[in-house]
Amino acid sequence: MSAPIVIGTDGSDGAARALDWAAAEAVVRGRPLNIVHAVECRPSTTPHPAQPENAGPITRVGRMLLAAAHERVRERWPDLETTTVLVTGETWRALRAQSENAFELVLGSRGLGEFTDLQLGSTSLRMAERSTVPVVIARGEAARGGDILVGIDPVRDAGAILDYAFDAAVLHGVRLRVVHAWQTLATFIEAGYADVEQIEADLRKAVITAYQSLQGRYPEVDVVDEIVLEHPVTALSKASREARLLVVGARDWHWTSPQLGSVSHGVMHHAQCPVAVIPSR
Repeated sequence: MSAPIVIGTDGSDGAARALDWAAAEAVVRGRPLNIVHAVECRPSTTPHPAQPENAGPITRVGRMLLAAAHERVRERWPDLETTTVLVTGETWRALRAQSENAFELVLGSRGLGEFTDLQLGSTSLRMAERSTVPVVIARGEAARGGDILVGIDPVRDAGAILDYAFDAAVLHGVRLRVVHAWQTLATFIEAGYADVEQIEADLRKAVITAYQSLQGRYPEVDVVDEIVLEHPVTALSKASREARLLVVGARDWHWTSPQLGSVSHGVMHHAQCPVAVIPSR
């Protein structure tokens, strides 16, 4: 059986939108959908299946949420293979365990954690930092017919990011828009560059080199590249207004810790379409 798309739900409006996105994606990709709800039972931190014989009020509510989510999917996508899982333990640990062998994990932009008043849920941020599979934050609205937008830094290994982006462009039959944004001339001037047009030309050459081999593998994908003199978060967030999906890496090129890169963190808060965060290989 192909690896499933896992969706974490807590019954919130954001989780419902994420569920719809995940189900539609599973149908297009021909993959099963696994809906997960975690019941946090402290002080235990190890996720495990919730047993019916030990069902308390919170567990019963969790089962009701899963049943409602399953019914929502069944009504709209009756042929989609869908399963539900109720586990106990810290939400992020449960989601990581359930998604270890998944194709990707989908989450809403709010909820699934204690700090639901924040712009982005704490669990969504933690999973984007720690997941070993792509994490899609289903925020904003996916523009119908919009491009797949991918932000890359050509000085880093963008292979996994571009693989996902090209695959998504083929899947949806849309254009791929490859963007590299840079904010300051200082670094380039120190390196001996003084001509802005030359800097842009060199950056474009590096970007094209980064995706050239993949364009050969996906000749049906129409690729456009853009070099933008603007902060990456600002440039990508603006471009996301008309995108179907924004694809970024989990780390900026200079990060070596498990901390989420600043660009990925920024667009997860400000993008206006779903964001796919791709882990390093």
